[in-house]
Amino acid sequence: MSVRLYVGNLPQTFDAKELDALFTAVGEGVRFKTVQDRETGACRGFGFANVDDEKLADTVIEQLNGHAFGGNTLRIERSERKDARGSAPVGGDRRPAGATAVARKATNKVVHSDTVTEGAPDPRWAGELAKLKALLANQTAAV
Repeated sequence: MSVRLYVGNLPQTFDAKELDALFTAVGEGVRFKTVQDRETGACRGFGFANVDDEKLADTVIEQLNGHAFGGNTLRIERSERKDARGSAPVGGDRRPAGATAVARKATNKVVHSDTVTEGAPDPRWAGELAKLKALLANQTAAV
């Protein structure tokens, strides 16, 4: 049975062949897939590796967790499987009870069951947010 590993703290741009060579240096039978942004195609900073057996998975974690790659320090650990609905990792959720968070694109607002906090605008949407603010200012000035 294959073991799924989470590979985090990847640079936004990197040579996939270099990463494949890094995994191959540890052992054969490691297949890696990066998670990419749907709109830009850039790496979202993480991916998953499927490893053929338990011993190889342990070796990959031991040798590559904390390894420098592309100016970043890799974080490699066993991936938590999600339940059948895909909502929470099997074995429980790491968040405190009642703290289900919902991120909103434009304002980076996080809503919890008991609190609402607002952070800085998400930089991916900063341009769109600026356009909307300008449009609103023009409409208000016209009235």
